[in-house]
Order: sequence, then C-alpha cells, then structure tokens
Amino acid sequence: MLVKDKQIAIIGGGPGGLTLATLLQKKGVAVTVYERDSDRTKRIQGGTLDLHTESGLAALDKAGLLDAFKASYRPGAEKVRVVNKQAEILDDEHTKSETTHFGDEHHRPEIDRGALRTLLLDSLQPDTLVWDSHITSLESVGKRWKLMFQNGTTATADIVIGADGANSKIRPFVTPIKPFYSGVTIVEGNVYDSATNTPRIHALLKGGKIMALGDSKTITISAKGDGSLDFYAGWKASANWAKEGDVDFKDRQQVLAWFKGAYEGWDTIWVELFEGASLPLIVRPQYCMPLDQSWEAQSNLTLFGDAAHLMPPYAGEGVNMAMLDALELSECLTSDQFADTQSAIAHYEKRLFNRFADVGRETLDNTDWMHSPEGLEKLVKLFNPAT
Repeated sequence: MLVKDKQIAIIGGGPGGLTLATLLQKKGVAVTVYERDSDRTKRIQGGTLDLHTESGLAALDKAGLLDAFKASYRPGAEKVRVVNKQAEILDDEHTKSETTHFGDEHHRPEIDRGALRTLLLDSLQPDTLVWDSHITSLESVGKRWKLMFQNGTTATADIVIGADGANSKIRPFVTPIKPFYSGVTIVEGNVYDSATNTPRIHALLKGGKIMALGDSKTITISAKGDGSLDFYAGWKASANWAKEGDVDFKDRQQVLAWFKGAYEGWDTIWVELFEGASLPLIVRPQYCMPLDQSWEAQSNLTLFGDAAHLMPPYAGEGVNMAMLDALELSECLTSDQFADTQSAIAHYEKRLFNRFADVGRETLDNTDWMHSPEGLEKLVKLFNPAT
C-alpha cells in the first residue's frame, strides 16, 4: 500500500475530514485529524445536511456507518414547502406520498450537523482528533511537513490533506488560484426554541424546510432536531456590502430596521426570524472557486471539500462533494494501481476538477436564477416538472 508506514495529517474536522479519517483507518493507515474547535460541541450550528445516495451516503456506506446514520437521521426533515413572500404555500412536499428510499438515487435524507459529527467521531480510534489545533502555516522539512498551530504547538506528517474550509491555510501551498464572488450575499441566523420564539414560522416549517422567494431575494429555513431552526436570507449585493454598510448585526433594532427595508413588502411573519434570532447574525458573501481550476499534483499535499472547491449552498452539494472527495481520495491512496503517491493524488485531483466543473456550474446557475425576478416561478416548476 502506498501510504503504509506513512503518517497522514488531515487539517479540519468537518464531515469530510472525519469521513476521510475513518475510511483510512479502516485500511490500517495512521492518520491524525487537527481541528481548530476546542471540543466536539463547538460550531454545530448551521442548517441540516441532506446526504445524497451517490456521494455522502456512499461514503458512509463504505465506512460501515450507514446503519448508524439510519439511527440518527430525521425522517421528514427533508420535506420542503415552497412559499412566496406572503408565506402562501405554492408547493408542499408534506402533502405528497413518499416515493424515495435508501438506495434510490433521489433519496436525500436529512441529518443534523451535530448528529453527523457525533457518529463520525465515535467511529474513530481514540486520540485520532487533536482539538484546539488551528493551523497557521506549513513548512517543508525534507520529504515531510511541519505543521504550526495558533496555540504554539507543532506536529509533523508525511502527507498533509487540507480539509480546512473556505479560508484554508493549506490551499496557498497547493495553488495560488483564488475564489471569485458569486454576486450573492447571505445573512445567517439561528433561533433556539423556535416553537416559542418564532411560533408562526415554526408552524409553517412543520419540522422540515421552507424556501421563500420573491423580489430576487430568498429566505431558506431548516428545522433542527433540538427544536431550533437555522435560516439564510440571500440577495444580490456587492462583495463589500457588509463593510460598506452601516448595519450592526449585533444590534437587534438595527437588524430589524435593515430587514424591513431590504425585504419591504414581505409578510410580517418573516420578521419573527430577526426578532427571535440569537445575535450577532453572520454576514456571508458567497464565493466560488473557478470552474476550470487545476494545479500540478504533489506527492504529499492535497485538498478536498471547500478548501478545494468552495461554492455557494444553492445546490445542496457542499457536504456531499466533500464526503465523495474523502471516499475517492482514500481509495486512491490505498490502491495498488498507482506507482507512487503523486500519481495517486493526481488521479484523485483530476476527478475532483471534472466533478466540480459540473457541480459548480449547476450551483452558480441555481444561485443566479433563484435570486432573479423569475426565481419563484422556476422553483415551483423545478418541484413540479410535469406542470
């Protein structure tokens, strides 16, 4: 095996990094995951994740974790209500009969981020993950890498794999290519105890998802298993909108004034989100890597997940791409068909480039039309292609 007796360092303990770690450990590979969070309970906010049969679920199946997933996912959480800005329901998956199941290519079961993190962490060998390890830089030392962390510690590895997200510290050591702004900015919020703090939204959500479109703007909402909800308000804006504006997203009154102005004409039900959300809200300009990106493969360094192919969330592919990356990279590194690790990584990266060119294009197309005057009409047709 190419990576026999080699120490692999995975930078980033998100779903992709943890999936790769468990897949490699099952092949007998020595692997350590370095994660910036202080423990497993940090940063588990964010919308629920829908895993796809050919990618996220395929990786879990290969890792022997599909039964654990079935015990942890939330049936019905994937059901979407498409509504207009007046909160009138135009399409309701809650009223449709169940037509998909595990193994079906269209089946996309939902799981909370925290639950997915837990089942992946529990699959790893003890001490695989090193918490409070926010990497700051790498240094080449012979044929190995020295890793330097914000807390002053260091480590060494034979192969480093960057799974450290949009602001990857590893990516500059692989390629100078930078992401470009998609044209859309998101404001993200989380509401605890949605039944109490956003009762009208909670009832409309019905334990699933809401997609509200109008005036070239969107609001997407996901219910979570702990009774909270996560939401994203998206619209076309300049890349520097947050810096150029004067809205303090830690100030409730400023947030409400901004929303009522920006979403003028939308029903008052949506105001609940901004009245009930924990502060501060997070402003996220949406960036995407160039669809034609490529770089020369190295023998001991590569990327996957958002570090490799950052894109907006409007196709639901981010976590699935990362987990498929993990599956394909683990198979390349442990295969006997390659002469050396550089050849194995090159094969993996070529597949990654080709896959991202397609998925990234779909994602950018979705991002554009959803935030257009025709967005709602197109979304309803997408859910009802026969009409």
